[in-house]
Amino acid sequence: QVQLVESGGGLVQPGGSLRLSCAASGFTFNTAVMRWYRQAPGKERELVAAMSNSYGFINYADSVKGRFTISRDNAKPTVYLQMDSLKPEDTAVYYCNAYSSRYNYWGQGTQVTVSS
Repeated sequence: QVQLVESGGGLVQPGGSLRLSCAASGFTFNTAVMRWYRQAPGKERELVAAMSNSYGFINYADSVKGRFTISRDNAKPTVYLQMDSLKPEDTAVYYCNAYSSRYNYWGQGTQVTVSS
C-alpha cells in the first residue's frame, strides 16, 4: 500500500521557518522524482520544488528560490522541504508527490499558514 504522509505544517509568523517532512512507503522511493506542490484557497495547485532520484536535478518555483530547500533521505525514506523567510503568500496546503513514468502518488497535504 502506497503512503505519503506529510507533517510539519502549522502557523508561523512572517519571516519565520518551517520544515515539512514526507514519509514514503509502498513503492521504490529511490527511483522516484519527489516533488512538493502547494494550493492556496481559490488558486490552482502549483509546483514548489522537485528533486530527481539521482540528485542531479533540483528545481524551484521562482517565488520560493533562495528561501526554500528540498532534500531527501533515501534510507528513511523521506523528502523534506525547509522553508525560510516565510511570507503570507506562502500560505497554502502543501502536498508531497512521488512521480515516475509508471505512477504519480499524492499525500493528503499539510496546512501552512503564515500570519502575524
